[in-house]
Amino acid sequence: MCGRYATTRARQELLDEFQVQVDAVEKNLQPDYNVAPTKQVPVVLDRAPKDAPEDAQAERTLRTVRWGLVPVWAKDLSIGSRMINARFETVHEKPAYRRAFAKRRCLLPADGYYEWYVLESSREPEEDDPAAGEKKAKKKKPQKQPFFIHPKDDAIMAMAGLYELWKSPEDEWIWTCTVITTDAPDDLGRIHDRMPMIVKRDSWDAWLDPTLTETETVRGLLTPAMAGTMEAYPVSKAVNNVKNNGPELMEPATNGDSPSNSSDSLF
Repeated sequence: MCGRYATTRARQELLDEFQVQVDAVEKNLQPDYNVAPTKQVPVVLDRAPKDAPEDAQAERTLRTVRWGLVPVWAKDLSIGSRMINARFETVHEKPAYRRAFAKRRCLLPADGYYEWYVLESSREPEEDDPAAGEKKAKKKKPQKQPFFIHPKDDAIMAMAGLYELWKSPEDEWIWTCTVITTDAPDDLGRIHDRMPMIVKRDSWDAWLDPTLTETETVRGLLTPAMAGTMEAYPVSKAVNNVKNNGPELMEPATNGDSPSNSSDSLF
């Protein structure tokens, strides 16, 4: 899954990079080095102006939305915290996502994302190990090392997402989103078995086009998060706490806050 990520680019950089026509960000867009579920995050989407005729041209828009998709039929916002990711394999079929997949697709700009690797020294012993029972009894809570995974060239990751509008009991329209994920290949799969899907630059227009609804065509626009072009390294466990938020979270871990023995080192 993708449960934490960083999005730190300046507002103007995003407006320029994605050729945004409408800046709908209501407050100052601050860098976020530790994005967690239910936070407001920047997204790029194509949508016709409010109250425009049905055949009106969609406009490229930058806005912030709540991370954790809330389907239109949901009774309250709480379901969103469990819907931060949508599986690529079934996103076009699941009732919670299929309407959004058809015509409410978006891009989530990111510098990279975090995943937690269970250190070998704390993994559960194999069942055929004669000492497994004793080891299991002594086993402590698995130790997890956070890794930051990002493009080697530091380009913006355009994570594939969906957005939805949910009407609250107070008649307030709340915008929410989710990140589409898939199996993680290559070295990244050793850290976690899932990774975000991304949309390459030459497919941004098609992905965001709400008039493009042919399922297989849309699915064909997605790519695993730049497999083979990513860099992953351990970072400080300070990222575990959502209250911590600063550029140091994306820096390589110091010796005192990284895997302690060579068997736990991945790269």
